[in-house]
Amino acid sequence: MKIVVGLSGGVDSSVAAYLLQQQGHEVVGLFMRNWNDASVTLEDECPWIEDSNDALMVAQKLGIPFQVIDMSELYKERIVDYMFAEYEKGRTPNPDILCNREVKFDVFLETALALGADKVATGHYARLDSFKDENGKEIYQLLAGKDNNKDQSYFLCQLNQNQLSKALFPIGELTKPEVREIAKELGLVTAEKKDSQGLCFIGKVSLPEFLKQQLQPKEGEIVEIFDDFVEFSKEKPLFSSKLEELEFLSSKIKYRKSDGKVIGKHQGAQYYTIGQSKGLGIGGHKESCFIINRDMENNILYVGEGKNFPGLYRKALKIENSEVHWIREDLRLQHGESMDVMARIRYRQPLEKATLYQYGNAFYIEFENPQSAIAEGQFAAWYKDEELLGSGVIS
Repeated sequence: MKIVVGLSGGVDSSVAAYLLQQQGHEVVGLFMRNWNDASVTLEDECPWIEDSNDALMVAQKLGIPFQVIDMSELYKERIVDYMFAEYEKGRTPNPDILCNREVKFDVFLETALALGADKVATGHYARLDSFKDENGKEIYQLLAGKDNNKDQSYFLCQLNQNQLSKALFPIGELTKPEVREIAKELGLVTAEKKDSQGLCFIGKVSLPEFLKQQLQPKEGEIVEIFDDFVEFSKEKPLFSSKLEELEFLSSKIKYRKSDGKVIGKHQGAQYYTIGQSKGLGIGGHKESCFIINRDMENNILYVGEGKNFPGLYRKALKIENSEVHWIREDLRLQHGESMDVMARIRYRQPLEKATLYQYGNAFYIEFENPQSAIAEGQFAAWYKDEELLGSGVIS
């Protein structure tokens, strides 16, 4: 097969290319240039230059063709502009998930197929399997990577069956130390290279500085809420239906300034997210204060003291039906149906026991244990055993 590998300049994609070459495939390396503005990164220069050079050196070492494609305009339009819009609304987007759905497995995939490729491969720690249903149709399964510390299936949670049919994840059966060992034995320049941090393809950034490019600073107040108010606000009423209960459990407490005490100032509620404790400049507390809510209309941040503050936790979340995505369409729930799963709302969060509920008005996930810092705009993903079945944007 002819396979185009997304060579990112990191060790994972380098070893992915090597493994495919060893399997006898015709391998082509393609580097995506998605960002060229060094003014917002914390590095001395835009990291794509170094990454591109490293990807070229890996391709030369392996003896495979290599080229660079400029997708910076598309990336800005589909990922960066989306990020700005989401933060402005008081939501918390995940650009890495969007990057996989909108760039790597969309336009990049189309580019690879136009070059005559049969499939595309990336250095994700995830695995693929498939089976034929009773009609003989191939059903693709996205499975967690073997390395529990590096499993990246969550970042692929918005892919569909067509995208998975054209994808390969060669290092999914390996652990990170094994990948580094292979790279070291081959003498690849990426063998000891640190994992990239920060935004997908942009690098390590100061998020407030990045957002200030388009979202203007605006001074607002930080209001502290206390335990007793939260406990009173979340007292459970009697419910006439499961739907009514889920609607209650998934709803946020709406705070007013008069519910607490003004303890500080901030430069714009759009620069912060639910669960954040750093960068608030709040002193005089035994424990850190965490953001429990943002009032975007009045530019107020509401905070509570301590990581166990009750206002940080919710037992359920809601997803609009239009935002529900099933990788396994054959398992999609119908109105009134439910399913026991394991779920997470952020990368690296341990999977938690939960139940999915599908109703005509919306889709709900109820967790066995209350979850900390559920934020609108995040992606919730649900699994059965090792298989990722679907995901959705939290509303």
